[in-house]
Parts: sequence; structure tokens; C-alpha cells
Amino acid sequence: MHLSTYLEQRMGWDVNIKYLISNRQDKLWGITVTTAGYQRSEPHAAYPPRNHPTQYLFSTHKGRTLDEYILLYIADGSGTFSSDIQKNIRLSAGNMLLIFPGEWHNYKPDPAAGWDEYWIGFQGNSMEELVQNGFFTEQKKVFNVGHSFEIVLLFKLAINVATEQKAGFQQILGGIANLLLGMTHSLDKSQAFYQSQSVQLIDKAKLIMFENSHTNITVGEVANRICMSYSNFRRNFKQYTGLSPHQYLQEIRIQKSKELLAATNFTCQEIACRTGYESPTHFNAIFKKKTGLTPIKYREYYQRNESHTFAKPVRIKE
Repeated sequence: MHLSTYLEQRMGWDVNIKYLISNRQDKLWGITVTTAGYQRSEPHAAYPPRNHPTQYLFSTHKGRTLDEYILLYIADGSGTFSSDIQKNIRLSAGNMLLIFPGEWHNYKPDPAAGWDEYWIGFQGNSMEELVQNGFFTEQKKVFNVGHSFEIVLLFKLAINVATEQKAGFQQILGGIANLLLGMTHSLDKSQAFYQSQSVQLIDKAKLIMFENSHTNITVGEVANRICMSYSNFRRNFKQYTGLSPHQYLQEIRIQKSKELLAATNFTCQEIACRTGYESPTHFNAIFKKKTGLTPIKYREYYQRNESHTFAKPVRIKE
């Protein structure tokens, strides 16, 4: 089913706008939602529509400034966006726009196309931390998340929760906003990679590392097996996963060793061998550096409350 058909059936082309308040306890949650809505702008129709609330009304000639973050999803149609630092950015179906508080901005659909827009506005320390940590910046306004029914359903859920306003609704809305932010970041990142063939090679490399983590395979060997130079492999892998190939392989080995320590009575020497470490000494050093505990202390911590004992080692399929 085409997305516009779905919207017509589910939303009935109605304007759904909610302006929400939050108390001091709500703000402790980390994200509070101020607005959530959906709007259909028909081709050649006035924009914004006359029934847009005066609190958020703006002139497409003058623009506006808000005191919250706004995520705006273009589900269908096309248009343009301008801000203090970027002018006439093209928007099309599948784009997510992030507007910062205190930022002058202006956007509108193309007269001949119109558009379907969903939005959610929010504030809070959690978002400020995401910005401080570089996940979102004022320089990057538009995210290519694609045609996503999951995103549409999340916006619709937010509208329903905002409409009902049951006890704890701000915490639910905060969770939805946070999930939308996570999906925006992830989908945009994935879309960029899927436009190239390198993502398939990186996925293949991840599988090779997982299936061979019990051996002494090196990241250089992995790069050779996917026919990619080591420098390109390392750069593309880190951009896609956030970790270098060496760090990723190390994390796989650590996670597998944690599972063996908690669920079996294999010795540290056996676990080191089964997770690709050169020696028990090397395994102990890496494990403590990563977890803050020696393997023995980790096992004691996670097995001390277990009522059962292991009659024999659990056999792990190689």
C-alpha cells in the first residue's frame, strides 16, 4: 500500500495538534514533549493552514523561532527549508528535519506537490546531552530516514497518547521522542551506507568475525577475505559501527567469555582458548581492562546466587 493511501485511511486528512504541559517531576524524566501532530497540506493550498494555532503560527515570508526542539517528518510530498545558517534546503518524502530551539527557521511545501507532515516538539536534559555528545548538531538539519511505516506509527502513537493524556503520559511521550531520535540517527546512517556497496562487505566482515572469534583471526585477514584494503576496511567499518574492527572483534570475544564464565564451569584457560586469546594471561588482562573484574571475580559475582552446580562443562558448539 502506498504511504499516502495509508495516511488517508488512518488519519482521515485531519489536522491533529496537541500542546502539552509538564510538571517538575516530568522534567526529571529527561525529555518532555510540548507538541505532537499531523497535517496534510494539499497542492496549491494556503500554508500554514488557517486553523494552525496562533501560538505556533508563522508566516512563510518572515519565518519563526521556537524554544523547543522539533522533529518534523515529511511522509509524502516535497518542499524547502531555511534557517539562520542554511538556506533553501530541499525536503522530500522520507526526510526528517530537526529544528533547534532559538533557531530562526522557515519551511513550506512545494505549491504543486503539497505534503504530509508529522512533528513532535520536546525539551530536556537528555536531548541536550545527545547534542553535547555530537549525535545531533545544528549543522545537520535533514536526515534521510526513508519511507518508514514504523516512524509513522510512532508519530501516530504520540498523537494518541497526547490526546488521551492518561497518568504518566509525559513519560510515554518522552520515550517515543527518544525512540524517534534513535531511529532518525540510525536510519540516516544506514541510508548513507546502503547507497554504496561497502555496507554489504561490512556486514560480511561482521559475520566472519563472529563465526571465527574463537580462533586467532586478525582484522587484516578479515579485510583480505572481503577483498578490501585494510585502510578502507578500517575507515568504513568504524564509520558504520562506531568501533574499529579490532575493537569490534574484542567486544565479541569479551561477550562470549562473559557467557561462558556465567553459564559454564570451563577453566579460564579453556575459555581463553574458546574465545581466541593467545593465552590465559592475555585473556585475564584484556577481560579486567574491559570489565573492571578478573574472570574469576566475574564468575563469582554471577554464579554466587545460583542454587545449581554444573556436573560437567556445558558443551558449546564450535
